[in-house]
Amino acid sequence: MACDRKASISFGAAAAAFLLSLTACGVGEPAMNEVVRSDFGTTPEGEVVEQFTLKNRAGMEVRAITYGGIITHLLVPDRGGNMGDVVLGFDSLEPYLSGVEPYLDGSPYFGSIIGRYGNRIANGRFTLDGRTYQLATNDGPNHLHGGVRGFDKVVWGAEPFQRDSEVGVVFTYLSPDGEEGYPGNLDVRVTYTLTDDNQLIVDYHATSDRATPVNLTQHSYFNLAGHDSGDILDHELMIAAGAFTPVNSTLIPTGEIRSVAGTPFDFRTSTPIGARIDADDQQIRYGLGYDHNWVLDRTGPGLELAARVVEPTTGRTLEILTTEPGIQFYAGNFLDGTITGKDGTVYHHRTGFCLETQHFPDSPNQPAFPSTILRPGEEYRTQTVMVFGVAD
Repeated sequence: MACDRKASISFGAAAAAFLLSLTACGVGEPAMNEVVRSDFGTTPEGEVVEQFTLKNRAGMEVRAITYGGIITHLLVPDRGGNMGDVVLGFDSLEPYLSGVEPYLDGSPYFGSIIGRYGNRIANGRFTLDGRTYQLATNDGPNHLHGGVRGFDKVVWGAEPFQRDSEVGVVFTYLSPDGEEGYPGNLDVRVTYTLTDDNQLIVDYHATSDRATPVNLTQHSYFNLAGHDSGDILDHELMIAAGAFTPVNSTLIPTGEIRSVAGTPFDFRTSTPIGARIDADDQQIRYGLGYDHNWVLDRTGPGLELAARVVEPTTGRTLEILTTEPGIQFYAGNFLDGTITGKDGTVYHHRTGFCLETQHFPDSPNQPAFPSTILRPGEEYRTQTVMVFGVAD
């Protein structure tokens, strides 16, 4: 076989043969991008779950599966060029499945696409065009992350793609009218694109034949020191937001937009996550730490910087850019050592954080918040970009 170092999409045995050809050519880590498609398991209903491994020319690697669109692995370099997996997750399908040990009482949503509605809706109820809809209450009295069987617990269709400087996979799902209590047939497309400059771009698109709330997000838990490296309290975080939405005791927004000035929620300058996470503050007590929505300081409708994280030991950085008006910062407060993840790692309290770009929680019941209602003939489009780098 002739040496071919061009970017390619590789599937199954063809992928193995291609990589062997590169080895024969004396290439250890090929300067190429590619997508490798493989089986990841089968659901109890007999649905085959596939995994797509995206690799860029810089060596960054993203693995995502068709069950929930879950990002299972994300490998990026540190300041010494050493690759590390910076997302929490599992090595096999079974732990991701709803109702499987050790999460009989709920999923941690590791790495998932979240929908129809990311975050909480009060009492699982909203009124739209004069009709009241009742959703599942799967988080105390409230509806969380799409319900009992949200988008994180379905098998998506998937098609990979390859271009000169990027590779990716397009996930598709048709959520039928009435699923989890939501109105309308919602046609959803979520695209993961890995670029050669270590950006992971997430594009969301949806249409519906009836008016319905939509609020899609991505729920990866990050630890930039490595998923197996302990807590994230030394990570330094900046959130480009001068306000947040305070919550009640069940984590539903009160409707107030409150300044972060003088509070533990002021991350306008880079601050260690752990610096004020246990402050004597009612909002901190409600969330058992940080589990709140920040109101981003936006200047227009396009992509803007929402957050930046630096891990001081490895030097790894993560910047989040988004078209969304809000971002939920969750500091892994409910991780408690009962979950064993990849490589036998036990995920203890605050060993991962989430930065979920979104519209605000409970928006269908909060008329002053930006609307999340998608109507027939409209298109839901949002974009979030995760930029991975190394601090100087």
